[in-house]
Amino acid sequence: MKSLSDTLKKTENINDTLNESYEKALQNPTFYDFVTMLSLPKKELIKYTSTLEECASEYEHCKNCKNILECKNSIIGYAYLPSVAKDHMNFEYQACKYQKNIEKQQAYQKNMELFEIGEELRNASMKDIDIKDPSRYPTIKWIQNFIKNYKKNPYQKGLYLHGNFGAGKSYLIVAMFSELARQNIKSAIVFWPEFLKDLKASFGHDFKEKYETVKKAPLLLIDDIGAEATTEWGRDEIFCPLIQYRMDEKLPTFFTSNLDLKLLEEHFSLSKNGINELKAKRIISRIIQLTDQIEMISDNRRK
Repeated sequence: MKSLSDTLKKTENINDTLNESYEKALQNPTFYDFVTMLSLPKKELIKYTSTLEECASEYEHCKNCKNILECKNSIIGYAYLPSVAKDHMNFEYQACKYQKNIEKQQAYQKNMELFEIGEELRNASMKDIDIKDPSRYPTIKWIQNFIKNYKKNPYQKGLYLHGNFGAGKSYLIVAMFSELARQNIKSAIVFWPEFLKDLKASFGHDFKEKYETVKKAPLLLIDDIGAEATTEWGRDEIFCPLIQYRMDEKLPTFFTSNLDLKLLEEHFSLSKNGINELKAKRIISRIIQLTDQIEMISDNRRK
């Protein structure tokens, strides 16, 4: 059994080692300046010498950083720093001023539920819309009027925007949603072909949550309708109840497609079990009730 004197001696040795490490670290001006700012007693500081050295280094990086692209810290946009409470220290990653600014600028995106949407669309903005192409003017004017009038009347018609591949149809509507999201208006955007696959795979998990989120969103964009393979399940059990609900609740609903409504009707009439023109006509009649229709033929922006 160890004696009390042995235990005390071991404690003294540990304290000597901690003190030696701390005094050595103090020779670094960056470390010295950093711990001086903390205004804590030495007996507390020496417990965390190695961690404080890391913090001092990251703090120094932040002092000399001109933008987030120059960040030298272990996690870009954050510094590992102590916070002092009742003579104790807690350590955590804290966002730098550049990261905070980015988070502030992107806070509006929390108002947008995105399903299978690419990075370019996620960052769509009204200020980046190309206004040089006259073929886009009717759509841009429509969008501007919708933004202007939405708060006065949230039960407006949506838009069925169709045209050639790569014309920028989706970008225009997502940019409008982004503008409204900055006004704290919520929306959902779904890339329809992939959303159907994801929805089917989510049976037994979060199927209902995903479907209800889309169905009840104050604003909804169904992107690239008509590009999916027509199945009776997707058409009759998913799409039809969704647009029926939105029509009943007068919720603005938007569609983009490479197909005009006549071709979309043909698309919905076909499935592996044959032709059903009546169901297709019912779908188109609901889309017509839900939307204004604009054709936009423009240069392919995906080249």
